Amino acid sequence: MEEQHQNQLSVELPEDMAEGVYANLAMIAHSNSEFIIDFIRLMPGVPKAKVKSRVVITPEHAKRLLMALKDNIQKFEETFGAIKEQNDFPKFPMNFGGPIGEA
Repeated sequence: MEEQHQNQLSVELPEDMAEGVYANLAMIAHSNSEFIIDFIRLMPGVPKAKVKSRVVITPEHAKRLLMALKDNIQKFEETFGAIKEQNDFPKFPMNFGGPIGEA
């Protein structure tokens, strides 16, 4: 029991990060020693997107992230059904189906 307790990881989630940041696009780049994941928010009718968060990880952690995502997607689809994929990529800037406002 004591050995199991030593292997547990305590993670602190600061209050200012707890609500998260919305992103609807991710771009990934890599070098021989790291993967860089930029999480981006596209807004309708706005030609310029903003990187909201950048995460830099090792190749080993990138592979672990891939496996964790696969596992979680499988569990999600078992509970809620298949995630529908769109074969055509969005055109930029995205309109999101609504009218484009003017100021």
